[in-house]
Amino acid sequence: MKKSLLILTMIVFGNLANAQGNSSVAVANPNVDGLYATPSICAKILRLELSKLKKYSVYDAFDMEEVYSQDSTYRNNCLSKSCLVEFGKKLETDYMITGSFDLLANKIVITLKMIDVKNNKIYKSGLREFTNQEKELQRMTEVVLKEMLQIPTNKELVDRLKFDNDIITKSSVGKVSNSGPRVGVGFMTGSFYEFATRPADQGGLDIIPAVSMIGYQLEAQYVGTDNFSALAEFILNVNGLEQGKFIPTLSILNGFRFGDAGWEFAFGPGFTLTRTSNGFFDTDGHYGDAGRYYSVGSWNSDFSDYVYENNNDPNNTVILSDNDYTNKGYNAEETLDERASVKGAFMFVMAFGRTFRAGALNIPVNIFYSSRGAGGIAGVNVGFNVTKSKSTIGTGL
Repeated sequence: MKKSLLILTMIVFGNLANAQGNSSVAVANPNVDGLYATPSICAKILRLELSKLKKYSVYDAFDMEEVYSQDSTYRNNCLSKSCLVEFGKKLETDYMITGSFDLLANKIVITLKMIDVKNNKIYKSGLREFTNQEKELQRMTEVVLKEMLQIPTNKELVDRLKFDNDIITKSSVGKVSNSGPRVGVGFMTGSFYEFATRPADQGGLDIIPAVSMIGYQLEAQYVGTDNFSALAEFILNVNGLEQGKFIPTLSILNGFRFGDAGWEFAFGPGFTLTRTSNGFFDTDGHYGDAGRYYSVGSWNSDFSDYVYENNNDPNNTVILSDNDYTNKGYNAEETLDERASVKGAFMFVMAFGRTFRAGALNIPVNIFYSSRGAGGIAGVNVGFNVTKSKSTIGTGL
């Protein structure tokens, strides 16, 4: 008797389990807004993902065509609970599923609802926001369905697809480019000051130690939020044109812009063309005017193996050797010299400033310092550009 009762109980529970497993479900075409996918494509994705769950008997599109042919309003406009219940009764299905697939700003929102046809009520519902990756629409649908039906999901997949408001590069972030022309003035310091004021016959520039700067800045934003931007800046300048000089520089900076006020800090390497020679300064006036610069090349050509009149006394002369200057305590060092050959040189640039705005007009103002060796150039530059449009990081729109 007990054995018979146990067998009967197993049969009853088995039939109940099969009944639940054989519950039928049909998918009505969802509402789609802002996406390339059509309602019929989204319905196919829903049917596919439902079938993969192996939890329900899923009606295919051909099972529903007979009802569509009788009343075409069910094809695209059946989204309310009452309509879905009527549709489900005509299909003789246990459940109906539909929802909406919407593009809102830079996120895709999927909303699903499952209607219990017999009891005329919403059985389950689900909603999830995703990043704007329409090509991943099927995986997004899988996530919402599993969460709605309380089936475990792949956490890594959810994290990769979910819409995130945190400060990350994939978020919807408007950016304003400050690319545009730049003009300014730079003041030479240290060895650059000496080089600028040195006479031309000693390899100097023989100019006022303040030069104009005319150039152009290109910038690209690689991180951005409402209150912070990280930038790559490329600045090409030509200096000294007003004094008949051509001094080009190229700076590649990493910049950070903060807040609505547009405060900015940037730093990075710079590249320029320069001329240098090995030489020394006759600071004590052993060979003529005190402070005169002699390059090793000019020294060898002007003084080597030549008679030198010591203290301008013709009767007291000496023969100078190639390195006589070392006997006076001078050491030859690399020094800026316009008479030498052109070569490349690096420098380090720092800048701090702010962008002032007047409507669509942006006016960036920066103070800067470029350093190389024992000298550098400090100055200020001003630019302008007009904001034509805002684009979005990651999409390039």
